[in-house]
Amino acid sequence: MEASRHNERPAQIYALLAVLLWSTVATGFKLGLDAMAVEQLLLVGTLISWGVFTLYCTFRSGFSVSRQDWMWVPLLGFLNPFAYYLLLFAAYDRLPAHVAQPLNYTWAITLALLAVPVLKQKLNRQTLIGIVVSYSGVVLLLTGADKTSPTSLDSIGILLALLSTVLWAAYWLINTRCSSNAGALMFWSFSCSLPLVVLACAAGPGWPEWTLKNLAYGSWVGMVEMGITFLLWQQALRHTRNVARIGQLIFLSPFLSLLLINYVLGEVISWQAVAGLAVIVAGLVLTQRAQTI
Repeated sequence: MEASRHNERPAQIYALLAVLLWSTVATGFKLGLDAMAVEQLLLVGTLISWGVFTLYCTFRSGFSVSRQDWMWVPLLGFLNPFAYYLLLFAAYDRLPAHVAQPLNYTWAITLALLAVPVLKQKLNRQTLIGIVVSYSGVVLLLTGADKTSPTSLDSIGILLALLSTVLWAAYWLINTRCSSNAGALMFWSFSCSLPLVVLACAAGPGWPEWTLKNLAYGSWVGMVEMGITFLLWQQALRHTRNVARIGQLIFLSPFLSLLLINYVLGEVISWQAVAGLAVIVAGLVLTQRAQTI
């Protein structure tokens, strides 16, 4: 038993590091969007993360992708980071961080729904209950946040946040069809996405100012959200014998994130918003357990 715990220690360390880093990204998004436009933040973040994956592939995994997976690379690059983060950053630009972040967490519920037509999976009773519970939490979250906000919540921002979950779920569904090394796949998909991000920036707000402040926020997004944290999570999954137990650590992230949002951004967070997040997470846990039975 002691040996088993010792073997799990690297996985737990990797997972907890990933959770701690992910807890900072909602705050990082809002601070970055205060300094740059949506497209500009995406450009700097994508460049930084592309550099991370370049280094990772050079020194660790290599750049090889299977012939079968090449057909998916352009679509993966279109979805992530280009389309997904455009919608997500636009949602954060319109909503308080403590609202946008829990809405984004419902992507796992969207994934369960999309798996029905795409993967021909069936929804069992527990999964359906989890979906209903999570979306009840969304209603509670929005109701509580609307009471504390000086202005009514932006309906377009809510729609963008929910649409981003569809893109993220679709991205991971396509990933299930790929067998290549995750780092190499990310490098090539980000290489395909980078020209799209450049075009969006050029056609929209123009180039960001390459100041230390903007580079710092872009690095926060590119390294923590898109790059290093992804690699840490992959290492955690690779070292564990209990994926379900490691996977549940991710649910610590939104609650830690609320603390940062409150203390760093100064957002007023109502008890309904906290309760709404708790209900969303409860629904996600129910859904995850149903899918592992």
